[in-house]
Amino acid sequence: MKFKQLDLKPRGNWFQRKLWTPHRKRTFIYMLAGAMFSLVFSLITGDLAKLSLLENLYSILIGAFFGFLITNSPCARGRC
Repeated sequence: MKFKQLDLKPRGNWFQRKLWTPHRKRTFIYMLAGAMFSLVFSLITGDLAKLSLLENLYSILIGAFFGFLITNSPCARGRC
């Protein structure tokens, strides 16, 4: 009886296998881009001296949320 040779390749650690997938990389990049775009937009449209840290943080979170929605919506994954 002959058996095939198994190709066992190192798969990396748990973080690389489960969390750092190509989809999550893309999500993270889009969230960063959305946060940066939102911060720049809020700084351009609002008076720079009047914006507080909380308002800047709020706009960063909104931009990151839009970046998350862009990559994780059903239409973004081809399930419309």
